[in-house]
Amino acid sequence: MTTLHLALAYLAARPLATLLHVLMLALGVATLAFLMLFTSQAEERLARDAKPVDLVVGAKGSPLQLILSTVFHVDVPNGNIGLEESKPISRHPMVASATPVALGDSYRGHRIVGTDESFLALYDAKVGAGRAFKDEMEVVVGSEVARRHQLAPGAKIIGSHGLAQSGPGHDDDPFEVVGVLAPTGTVIDRLVLTPVESVWHVHEHHGPKGDATAPGIAPAMRPPSQGGRLEITALLIKYRTPIAAAQLPRLVNASTAMQAASPAYESARLLDLVGVGVQTLQWFAAVMMASAALSVFVALTSALQERRYDLALLRTLGARPLGLAALTLAEGVTLLVAGVILGLALGHGAAHALGLWLAQSGSWPLSGFAWAPGEAILVAVVFAGGIATCLVPAVQAYLSDPASLLAKR
Repeated sequence: MTTLHLALAYLAARPLATLLHVLMLALGVATLAFLMLFTSQAEERLARDAKPVDLVVGAKGSPLQLILSTVFHVDVPNGNIGLEESKPISRHPMVASATPVALGDSYRGHRIVGTDESFLALYDAKVGAGRAFKDEMEVVVGSEVARRHQLAPGAKIIGSHGLAQSGPGHDDDPFEVVGVLAPTGTVIDRLVLTPVESVWHVHEHHGPKGDATAPGIAPAMRPPSQGGRLEITALLIKYRTPIAAAQLPRLVNASTAMQAASPAYESARLLDLVGVGVQTLQWFAAVMMASAALSVFVALTSALQERRYDLALLRTLGARPLGLAALTLAEGVTLLVAGVILGLALGHGAAHALGLWLAQSGSWPLSGFAWAPGEAILVAVVFAGGIATCLVPAVQAYLSDPASLLAKR
């Protein structure tokens, strides 16, 4: 019987204790692996979606909410701004491009974004099937929207008022799908794009007393055209020169009724806010793994005491001290390997399950089939700490004196 077979037999003789040690270590590894997957993919997604936009100009309110609603499309906008009011900003010498965004409707949970052709250029999106929109009530759908709802050029879709799936539908104003975008890996994959004029057309019969101000509809969902004043939700701005980053936001905030918010800054602030909870969970997982390592140490030490006569007999039958140390070490390493493998499987499985749930709501995708950069370091640290813990009982087994143990029996 080999050393590994004998170690497995010893572990199988204590199934409950072995299972508890493996589970405790696995839960700690799973928690850290899940957090690494979540944070790494969230940071990558935020950076990818925010990179094309240097500045967002919109209604006064929370700058973070402005960025979440107009760049990441996961929140309700602060409100609308006047189209004429925004034109001086669009024409500013430090602005390379200014893309209008008009929000207020959705299609089965996907935002319908009123914009122009510069929105596609902003995300370097290409039409994979059909063509780009040209006229009112024409839409181009993102690849994820087309895949989930089996949409192709020529299809008709009905938008819902508001940004939730349960809003009242605009049955009298159907959109025609004229194009499907190729996958980009950005937020545009989950959007429905149409000319700004389409949004104004759909809402032109909704006055202040219409369904736009019904209970449950946020003020930001009010129709963008009221009393002849055309409105949009925000402008997505690309700088012409780096100096604009210092001057343009201050100009907008100080001299207009609008506010300017930086996607890069607000994304970093959001990650800082989320990071507090993530760090707390990371410390909790680290404590769990330290407790698991301590329990393995106690288990091996106790097992060594219980099997001291077995080890003495093995020595008298010709086993070398190094072989006994290897046997004890093999037990601990087996627990480590089982705990790490199970922990990684649980962590990636939980991430994938969350990703499937988020996909149902049209939110950011999360994949459990990815590999976070820090996971290799996590596995190495767990093995290094675990083996260091197992070395003490292994050394004790190596130094055991069979004669004295048999004499005591």
